[in-house]
Amino acid sequence: MNALPYEVNAEMPPQLGVVVLQSDETIERDLRHLLPAGAELLVTRIPSGDTVTPETLAAMAGDLSGAVSLFPGAARFAVVGYGCTSGTAEIGIEQVDALVRSACHTQAVTQPVSALVSACAALSVGKLGLVSPYIAPVSERLRGVLASSGLRIAAFASFEEEDEARVVRISQASVRVAAVAVADQGPCEALFLSCTNLRTLDVVDEIEDATGLPCLSSNLVLAWDMMRRAGLRPPASAPGALMRILR
Repeated sequence: MNALPYEVNAEMPPQLGVVVLQSDETIERDLRHLLPAGAELLVTRIPSGDTVTPETLAAMAGDLSGAVSLFPGAARFAVVGYGCTSGTAEIGIEQVDALVRSACHTQAVTQPVSALVSACAALSVGKLGLVSPYIAPVSERLRGVLASSGLRIAAFASFEEEDEARVVRISQASVRVAAVAVADQGPCEALFLSCTNLRTLDVVDEIEDATGLPCLSSNLVLAWDMMRRAGLRPPASAPGALMRILR
């Protein structure tokens, strides 16, 4: 049997990669809603604890390069995102960057922490209201990292939940109420809903309407930064003031 002739595409669509926590049920759905149809999203998973503590977050550093190495070897990424806000705060931005780059070909690496800092700069925001789902040691670490990046946490509230399976099931109505309550606490210039597993995307516009403030979430800023670095524009359905910057 003769081999069939074929041609090789000279150009490929932009390839974006994301490292998703084993326990995360939300981020893939959100990114596929936020990214344009022309982008190729490749996903790998990293082992993560059923509970979110400083110890389980730090442990992911030992598995990050291995998870990234499971991307197709021929892939050439415009950007790879590590999908964990508190994990980045615990492991460190520079270490996340180095671990990802050690195991794949990518022009850029991002994660929700540095993506948030860039988003706030684009919106001229210096004072944040922060909503966290997690226990105090995890939230405090994130607050400290953001403060060291020049972002003042003007108001804060947390659901104080350690169990990831419960975090993903916190209702969007509860998230909306929490965000509005944080906005009422102090002179915030924007709101940040932390955690890639928290269901936030469908209430971003509602929160902005209720508070008059830009509403940022972990998945929103991550998708925004990935698109910005890859030279892509979000679809018209992508919510929030931040996405309008790229349109």
